Amino acid sequence: MPAIPSLPRPGTDSGASRTPVANAPARKNPCAEPSLRPAPTGGARAEPWTTEPRTGEPRVADPRATTAGPPPADAPTVPRIARTPEPETRPPLAWRRPVMQIRTLLLGLLGTALLALGGIGAGGTLVRDPLIVDSALSWVRYGHGRDLATGVVYVGVAFLVWAWVRLGREVRAERTNAHGVLTTVAAWVAPLVIAPPLFSRDVYSYLAQGNLALHGFDPYEVGPSVLPGPLTDNVSWLWQNTIAPYGPLFVLAAKGVVAVTGNSVIAGVLVMRLLMLTGLAMLCWALPGLVRHLGGRTSVALWLAVANPLALVHLVAGAHNDQLMIGLLALGTVFVLDRRHVAGIALITLAAAVKATAVVVLPFLVWVWASRLTGSPWSRFARAAGTGLAVFVGLFTTCTVLAGVDLGWISGLKTSAAIVNWLSLPTGLGMLAHSFVGLFVDVGYDPFIYTGRALGTLLLAYIGIRQWWAARDGDPREAVRRASIVLVAVAVLAHATLPWYFTWALALAAGLTWRLSAMVPVVGGSVWLLLVTYPSGNSALESWGFLGGALLVSALASVSLVRHDPLGLSSRSGRARA
Repeated sequence: MPAIPSLPRPGTDSGASRTPVANAPARKNPCAEPSLRPAPTGGARAEPWTTEPRTGEPRVADPRATTAGPPPADAPTVPRIARTPEPETRPPLAWRRPVMQIRTLLLGLLGTALLALGGIGAGGTLVRDPLIVDSALSWVRYGHGRDLATGVVYVGVAFLVWAWVRLGREVRAERTNAHGVLTTVAAWVAPLVIAPPLFSRDVYSYLAQGNLALHGFDPYEVGPSVLPGPLTDNVSWLWQNTIAPYGPLFVLAAKGVVAVTGNSVIAGVLVMRLLMLTGLAMLCWALPGLVRHLGGRTSVALWLAVANPLALVHLVAGAHNDQLMIGLLALGTVFVLDRRHVAGIALITLAAAVKATAVVVLPFLVWVWASRLTGSPWSRFARAAGTGLAVFVGLFTTCTVLAGVDLGWISGLKTSAAIVNWLSLPTGLGMLAHSFVGLFVDVGYDPFIYTGRALGTLLLAYIGIRQWWAARDGDPREAVRRASIVLVAVAVLAHATLPWYFTWALALAAGLTWRLSAMVPVVGGSVWLLLVTYPSGNSALESWGFLGGALLVSALASVSLVRHDPLGLSSRSGRARA
């Protein structure tokens, strides 16, 4: 029986050549633009390409190809033998050599630079900023100065979104490869590293909770207000007396940051942001592995999950700990898919020790692990689940002991209920029901909110159990896809929903195969979610006129992914010059 030639691993984003198997039909890439190269006509054979037409990567030409007609009649016939591709032992050339459009990089860089500049006056600024107070720049914090700074921030957002959509078109058309996306993201992130907190003030709460732990207080029992000082002064009034809802590993990390930076809020923000950026680095490292197992394209995955303005602005500029959780979660998932099951479960346990949401993915990966064991289905499941549970309990307990806290984070999960906005579907339905009943009866809204959230919890449990049971065959793609669905359900049906919660599912789902019809709503949703918060961190969900404008902008971004210049501005300017 002839040997079956091995096929290259799916999902690698390669602009390098691969020797085709004889008589094998060409695989159509659903994410690529149609080729503009004309087909050969007449009896002439096509000229062999020596470089990729779009990326410029070297391609091995067929030595038998000619530019003239058929070979002479007396020429010996050489049989074409299909060569089995060698297994990849290093990343393909398209991954190692950046191919990108420099104009897109510079456009996004201008956007993030303007975000950082405008954030000095319009971001989540300090109550007393030693760099601004009593200086010539103090005017940017008040009145017209703050209005100007806010305008600069939104111009930066517009440039960043514009650059991201351009990058998406280039990725789809294969004019930018995975390494090019990474290089572009690195340039875009640089100004945000030194920017003030933008679109959120949560990083001040992180520092205050770390300060509590450093001084012997349990952040699961008391709020920041018990320890007055510069770190506490900048915490939002809503969280001054609220216990920490985060896991013990994050409390330990925040404690370490404050131990290094002391009462310097600016230094604390910078060090905390750098710590959270390790999550972004882990995500960038993990996405090619997810693509390899799930069948997507690395460049598309990086564009969706890493270059996304929702992630850059809220996770990087906002310095949210979700970034660290996502990185550990994605990396742990890759380890499990690579058959390093114990290490993968350990990494996801660390992610849950940062933020409890990550634990949702573990039951799905248990199915993957169990499918690779021997024995009856239930014995395999019992062994995988038992070992995974032992790893989880042991490592989580270790984090708790090292942090010097107890299990108070469980009750701390309820603190998010203080946020009441209609971005949470159950909360929004409760608010809507209260508004309707309020037309006839004067009644408080608490019973409606509680009822809506209780129904949402039941619906979430149903979705989670159903998706988990449907993944019982242990297929990696199905397990990750259904885990991503549950992460979306957690974000939508939680008691409180914040815009960056939707980056949880995107980090895993980015490795799947994405059609254009799915990319378009992701672009629109990402842009709209980015805009529903003001640069200062306050919610814009009650400003209906502003939300209407945000909806129009997000729709324009979605259409722009498919159609270049949907408003026809280029043609108008051309006619004006004529």
